[in-house]
Amino acid sequence: MGNDGGSIPTRRELVKEAARNPTTSELKESQHEQQEHCWQTDPISNQPLAQPVVSDSSCKLYNKDTILEYLVEGTRKADAERITQGAISSLKDVVEVKFELDPKATATAKHEVWRCPVTGDKLGPGSKAVYLVPCGHAFSGTAIKEVSGEKCLSCETEYASNDIIPILPMVETDVARLSLRVKTLQEKGLSHSLKKVSGGGKKRKKRDENSEAAHGATENVTALKHKLHTPLDGTHEPDAMASINNASTASLTAKVLEEQERVKKRKLQNQNVQSLFSSRDQSKPIGKSSDFMTRGFSVPSEAKR
Repeated sequence: MGNDGGSIPTRRELVKEAARNPTTSELKESQHEQQEHCWQTDPISNQPLAQPVVSDSSCKLYNKDTILEYLVEGTRKADAERITQGAISSLKDVVEVKFELDPKATATAKHEVWRCPVTGDKLGPGSKAVYLVPCGHAFSGTAIKEVSGEKCLSCETEYASNDIIPILPMVETDVARLSLRVKTLQEKGLSHSLKKVSGGGKKRKKRDENSEAAHGATENVTALKHKLHTPLDGTHEPDAMASINNASTASLTAKVLEEQERVKKRKLQNQNVQSLFSSRDQSKPIGKSSDFMTRGFSVPSEAKR
């Protein structure tokens, strides 16, 4: 360059390592670090997890205090909605996970350490831990598989096989099963904790019945119009109403017909509408205006032709 003995470096000399895909061991290490963070830290408040701990339908763990502050006071609303993705709208959408504390390990650690009450195994990153709905007791996956019966080993609450929830699942089959479970519960009007969703049950049933009654009344009006083939003057209503068995639907249909007849008569009595029609008797002579259309025109006689 300047006769000073320097040289122009190439890209290969500047880049220390070429871009490459991570190895299997590196992927496992990053997943283990992510799992360890999720097992120890609340993702919304970034505080250490400490009982009481709750879990949503995506099986993430939160401090119950954080969820209460978000639902009641709206604290960290933006972060909570981004992390939960709208899965938590009330306490019915979460289940309190009841862990058994390992006092020996917790004494030396900066956070709580949990263990399986049956096998004594540590529940944390790398362990296939599960909890049961609705009681929320947590166990290791091996304890649930080895013990027969569908009753909780701690409180003997009955549970279904689909209500065994893996904590922070990483396997695709578990994630797919959980998403299918959520859709099934939503169709039944139930939340993640198997409690009825607000607005469901009797209220939803009553709303559906009202909409069906209104729809049936509209269909009855259309059927009556097609059946009568005449203006609705009230003379045919009793015979038509006799064909409706439901008394409430019949009364509603009668009110609709009366309203339509009232609107029709009001339109016919309008002066603007009446001005479009002549009130003269067509059978009487017109008088001087009788030759209005032929005035100024004479038919030639036979002689002139």
